[in-house]
Amino acid sequence: MSSPAPAPSTHFIHNIILDDLKSGRAETVVTRFPPEPNGYLHIGHAKSICLNFGIVQEFGGKCFMRFDDTNPLKEDEEYEQSILEDVRWLGFDWEERLTHASDYFEQLYGYAEELIQQGKAYVDSLSAEEIRGQRGTLTEPGEDSPYRDRSMEENLTLFQRMRAGEFAEGEQVLRAKIEMVSPNLNLRDPVLYRIRKVSHQRTGTAWCLYPLYDFTHGLSDALEGVTHSLCTLEFEDHRPLYNWILDQLETPARPRQYEFSRLNLQHTVLSKRKLIQLVEEKRVAGWDDPRMPTISGLRRRGYPPEAIRRFCERIGISKAANNIDMGVLENCVREDLDPKVPRAMVVLRPLKLTITNWPEGHTEELDAPRHPKRPELGRRTVPLSKTVYIEQEDFSEEPPQGFQRLVPGGEVRLRNAYVVRCDEVVRDGSGNIVELRGTYDPDTAKGKKPEGRKVKGIIHWVSASRALPVEVRLYDRLFTAPNPGADQPEGNFLQDLNPDSREVLPQAWAEAGLAGTESGTRFQFERLGYFMTDPVDSCPEHPVFNRIVTLRDSWGGKNR
Repeated sequence: MSSPAPAPSTHFIHNIILDDLKSGRAETVVTRFPPEPNGYLHIGHAKSICLNFGIVQEFGGKCFMRFDDTNPLKEDEEYEQSILEDVRWLGFDWEERLTHASDYFEQLYGYAEELIQQGKAYVDSLSAEEIRGQRGTLTEPGEDSPYRDRSMEENLTLFQRMRAGEFAEGEQVLRAKIEMVSPNLNLRDPVLYRIRKVSHQRTGTAWCLYPLYDFTHGLSDALEGVTHSLCTLEFEDHRPLYNWILDQLETPARPRQYEFSRLNLQHTVLSKRKLIQLVEEKRVAGWDDPRMPTISGLRRRGYPPEAIRRFCERIGISKAANNIDMGVLENCVREDLDPKVPRAMVVLRPLKLTITNWPEGHTEELDAPRHPKRPELGRRTVPLSKTVYIEQEDFSEEPPQGFQRLVPGGEVRLRNAYVVRCDEVVRDGSGNIVELRGTYDPDTAKGKKPEGRKVKGIIHWVSASRALPVEVRLYDRLFTAPNPGADQPEGNFLQDLNPDSREVLPQAWAEAGLAGTESGTRFQFERLGYFMTDPVDSCPEHPVFNRIVTLRDSWGGKNR
């Protein structure tokens, strides 16, 4: 797999690494991307992926793809495989460096015994609730556990019995022995190991004793020779514990942790807990629902990986809190797709237009570019016959000011074809408009202007005789509020779900050239937006297109 060439960096982590290489503190750069296999990755993870893999491409180092699989209660093989697929799809390759925290369970256990032997860890028989009660607050110190002064020999024996499965879950834990009066709550004798009597997805029933993330993270970094452990800012208060653990033990390497701000994106949620809730309560159609901010959802919707990498580069790396407008991401998608994808005409909400002066049974094959600015992409043939479909919204009997489409007695140009005039409106028994009748000017082919008349409007259309029936799904922002739940009672983010985030149009018509389109093919539907064939539901007998993004950012106005 060929990885994308990294763009030159200028952020603070880049400068730290540059200084470390110049000073000799680091001979090469080693990073890691360490997700938990307990859910699908989202756009926020993409920022970390691009940073960790991108920085080593820039400096010629190595990045480990490491799964933090220390909680078998929530982990699943499905999640692990989806994560690997997402990282590959974004364009990055870990080569032979696929690891798991579970690879190091035996070494981690040995390090825990060393801490016990040094008198820096002890087995605590308090319950989880009792430990929380004695932890203290930000303004009040914690209390020592009555088991804090157990002897080294007793702690070691108890810890070995924990491993042997002699205790029930929650009956014993291993805690670091630091200080209960520290202003940093993470240093108040944190729990390092707990008992979990469930099967692990990789180690089976070999272990019933599992290390916590804070203990596992730094030691796994050290075992892999990581030089720069890059985390989001919520781990900043954990760094003293990260350092304390490494300072007590002899390890193959001494990594350093650096923090950057996490990605916050408006009109969506990036909390794994909330994303799981959306899936489990069936508020969406699954992890790959095209409205979801998951990488698999964005991929199914039609977002190109290049656009996501561009977005991550554009928002940058800093320590400043951010809340990025969704329009920034959508503009990156437009910038990527506009010069690449071919054009096509599709009518979403059809209205029949009969050209009364068109010869009966005649079809004219018109010539149109596949891309207006890329002649190398070639041309396409668009058939025109007596009856065409136009968009319902491209006709108005009582047009608003500035309306430049079709009106009774008015003229528009059919894109790549002729100027037509509306002469008659046909209604059904309920008064609904079911057809327009008009005439075309045969002297206006190939963009020729009509004599003595100015026609401003241009609309797209599809010939009824050769139209391809397709299903089109219009996706929009999943939440109406920029910060879902922020203004709702008890922060109920579900109250801000956008009821119009998905609209299915089962009776759209496409130009004939879209027949047989392969799954995952992207187009610009002229005047409508960018679309891609759905990789799950689309088939030759029933083409399904997902709207990737509109032609321009019209959120707050009419986006549909």
